[in-house]
Amino acid sequence: MSKIIHVLDKRLALEQPENGFKTSIDAVLLAAACKAREGETVLDLGCGVGSAGLCLAKRVEGIHLSGIDIQADQIETAKRNALSNHINAQYSACDIRDYKEQECFDHVICNPPYMGAGAHLASPHKSKALAMGHADTALEEWLDVACKALKHGGSLSLIHRADHIDHIIKGFKNRFGGVEIIPLYPKAGKEAGRVIVRALRNSKSPAIIHSGLILHNDEGGYSAEAEKILRGMDAID
Repeated sequence: MSKIIHVLDKRLALEQPENGFKTSIDAVLLAAACKAREGETVLDLGCGVGSAGLCLAKRVEGIHLSGIDIQADQIETAKRNALSNHINAQYSACDIRDYKEQECFDHVICNPPYMGAGAHLASPHKSKALAMGHADTALEEWLDVACKALKHGGSLSLIHRADHIDHIIKGFKNRFGGVEIIPLYPKAGKEAGRVIVRALRNSKSPAIIHSGLILHNDEGGYSAEAEKILRGMDAID
């Protein structure tokens, strides 16, 4: 059973499985972080139902979007989501470890599972369990695939837990530079729970830690800056 939800102020409608992993604001924030331009190619690695890539395609018209995911049913849903939102995208079912890139991309976007296999009690729903990380694919393997799929100088944008930033940087090895770290704070004065990381393949540019984005105000609603991204389709510069 599937249901329809709306993101980006009802400008993007997504079909999602009733008992599967649900799209969160992480997908919208990831899409906002990618610096893709019209005519460039983008790979959504672990695309699920297509949330992040389709958000990006709504914001930046004319990109060439592709996506892969291990779950064939999610891929079929992603295809329907692209069609219903009048977005041209190419999706295929594939374990990232078996992915053989047929082209190199200008950009890769990625929302890797936040929890490694065995890190916490798995969901009884197989689809949700896979999406959350109850498989044996390590974060470093996601970074390996992203690197191989990128052109020289191509950009990787990913969103992950803030307390995993050390694993991300370690996984970059010497293959990425120009690293930008954007903390995402649940409220002012709180520790970052998520982090967006952008990096360029084979770049020698130094790393930057940005001031970050505060997601919620004291009343619990979204901050003005977050509203511009989540509802106004602004990019994270």
